Amino acid sequence: MPGRNHSREFKLQVVNQINSSQRTTAQLSREHGLVPSLIHRWRKEVEARGEAAFTDGVATDRSAELRIAELERYCGQLALENTILKKSLATYRLNKGTK
Repeated sequence: MPGRNHSREFKLQVVNQINSSQRTTAQLSREHGLVPSLIHRWRKEVEARGEAAFTDGVATDRSAELRIAELERYCGQLALENTILKKSLATYRLNKGTK
């Protein structure tokens, strides 16, 4: 059935049943009305991400926000340093021209 959303717990339960050899992909597919390719995708997700599987990137979003904030602070610091250097260069050129 297209468009259904399954909970993280349900997905992990299905994958755990396959990994522990309690049931086969075909059995779970028939029992829950899932296509086998979906179950295989869930298994790959668990293999790749482990405990972070099916978290919809919540932790990733938070770390991305922190990284963006860090880069924005750094960009501000560089802009300030650039302004100071430009003013210093202008002052140097003025003083050099008067001597």
